[in-house]
Amino acid sequence: MKKKTLTVVIIVLVSLALALIPLFIKKNSMLNYLCLILLYITLASSWNILGGYSGQISLGHSAFFGLGALATRLLWFAGWPILISMLVGGTVAVAFALLIGSPAFKLRGAYFTIGTLALAQILFATVGNIFSPISSLPLEALTTYTLEPRYLLFLGLAFVTVLTSYLLVNSSLGLGMVAVREEEDAAESLGVNAFRHKLIALLVSSFFAGLAGGAFAFYHVGYYPNYPFSPIWSLDAQMMVFIGGTGTIIGPIIGAVFFVVLKEFMSLRFGEFHLLVFGILFILVVMFLPGGLVGLWKNIQKMWTKRQKKVSQSSTV
Repeated sequence: MKKKTLTVVIIVLVSLALALIPLFIKKNSMLNYLCLILLYITLASSWNILGGYSGQISLGHSAFFGLGALATRLLWFAGWPILISMLVGGTVAVAFALLIGSPAFKLRGAYFTIGTLALAQILFATVGNIFSPISSLPLEALTTYTLEPRYLLFLGLAFVTVLTSYLLVNSSLGLGMVAVREEEDAAESLGVNAFRHKLIALLVSSFFAGLAGGAFAFYHVGYYPNYPFSPIWSLDAQMMVFIGGTGTIIGPIIGAVFFVVLKEFMSLRFGEFHLLVFGILFILVVMFLPGGLVGLWKNIQKMWTKRQKKVSQSSTV
């Protein structure tokens, strides 16, 4: 069996196994925990398409997440089916990405990062001033609220996002994105249209971020409409990818699980100071583990392989 096919099969089997969890776990606290992990896997994987594979470090991911959440919540409250509402929310995020794509990609490096952050902050302030401070579910929706369908929704979304990421980066389009990440001018000289590849990465990334925002809006009973636009969603997504390993499929998954577990532990132990701990952790990862936990594991494997070769050579002598 080819490696690509085997990977797809593993992703499908793991997802099917996770789909059976609600049959065995009835505690809402545990399902809430798993929903959060799956949400972060989707968000981190979507950011990784743009930041990890095409090399465009964005701090405006919360704009797409927030637009998806806002559009989904409004349409769902208006009586639309939740899946259609989420698809519209993802489409709204893509439309915004198309609107800002051309001017944003004229900026490079830190200027691109700051520009995306500024756009997200504009939306954060605008939504906070236009909409009511808090949004809660109607009484009819509250009486039928259950976690199981929301868990399955998060699981399905995480599955589709990870699978799409894998198929994308193993295509010729994905190779072009990696080429642009490594050296944009050199890629252009070889015939790779850098703008086209960056724009496609932005559109795919924004679509899944918008879907994640829609699932978030469906999941929460009551929340602040401008909260999904908070820069914390951009920072968390970036942190998870860097902790797990940028430009890898498994990295955002590992980073999301590690992030949620550690955040829960730190918040209980250190309260509000857990944010300071995460900030220090992020700095340490960037400085000493640029490849994240995946890169660390690969380095350990290389060291072990070299050691085994030395042992085998010394034994033969």
